Amino acid sequence: MRIFGVIGIAAVAVMLSGCGGGSQSQLAPSSPFQQSGALSRVGQLPEGLVNTAMSGAAETGVVALHPDHGPSWMAPDAKAQNLLYLTNYGANNVLVFSYPQDKLVGTLTGPFYLPDGDCTDKKGDVWMVNNAFEGIVEYQHGGTTPIATLQDPGYYANACVVDPTTGNLIVTNHQTYSGSGPGNVAIYTHAKGNAELYPVAGVSFVYFCAFDDKGNLYVDGLTSGGAGFQLAELPKGKKTFTDIPLKGGTINFPGNIQWVGKYMAVGDQEYQVSPETSAIYQTTGAGGKIVGVTRLKGSIDVIGFWIDGTTVIGPEGGTNLVPFYKYPAGGSPIKTLKNQAFNGPFTAAISLAK
Repeated sequence: MRIFGVIGIAAVAVMLSGCGGGSQSQLAPSSPFQQSGALSRVGQLPEGLVNTAMSGAAETGVVALHPDHGPSWMAPDAKAQNLLYLTNYGANNVLVFSYPQDKLVGTLTGPFYLPDGDCTDKKGDVWMVNNAFEGIVEYQHGGTTPIATLQDPGYYANACVVDPTTGNLIVTNHQTYSGSGPGNVAIYTHAKGNAELYPVAGVSFVYFCAFDDKGNLYVDGLTSGGAGFQLAELPKGKKTFTDIPLKGGTINFPGNIQWVGKYMAVGDQEYQVSPETSAIYQTTGAGGKIVGVTRLKGSIDVIGFWIDGTTVIGPEGGTNLVPFYKYPAGGSPIKTLKNQAFNGPFTAAISLAK
């Protein structure tokens, strides 16, 4: 059973409760997010998935978000290692593992409210995107204290990528808080200040983003009313996105995207409309041709995958597991990362030690 297609808890009003239990702010979108699978309202989520008391809250359509008030920590030798950052959506924290040793070496807490996307820059610094309450937070490789915070007012943010040529930070906005307007792409010049917003024509719900090897920006999403999948490109130096019709196959529900070798890898949370399988398609990018598919056997809902050479790291929010697969062969997991702290692992990103 699929747990959340992308940002399930933001489909309802979201209330932040402080340490004393008093409400500090409330967001009440009038239109639910589009989700994959059968689960379309928070009342169907399993208890504890979003680190809140689901009884009563789910019935009223209000979910209390409790940030992780535990201290952030990092092992003394973490900075000298390659690190795997996993946003832990349901626990409102980020877990850090040595890579590829898979040892838990740190936990980041505090400024996280439904953290979903994360991404790295050339320095190995890591950006984390909060789905609720607008904050986009940056940490140094192996650091425990934020070094920068950006605001994204009025939108449910979903994913991010850093332009390797300019240092610009790109954030995909799934849709407005009010539900009255479509999502867009926020571009923060040199990862600072306020963003310039770029609409994606024909796309109502914007999901993930990636650059190709020529500096062109790609996003995926759902068309008006969530009717179908759409891939789009913002050519380098341009101001307008162009739709890319896909040929040679059908992608049913947006997953992460990542440039790998000479292909744009595009995730499908509902491979062949299956509620129990995810896949990654190899596409020619702007050419729009599907040339291969990596079926992630046994997966339920791989959303924010990360491809490292011949390995796919595929966080599974529904099972609280992080399986690893061969790429592009796919098939059954070659190993599975398990940890009792997992509560809706959402997106993976690797930060390399310098």
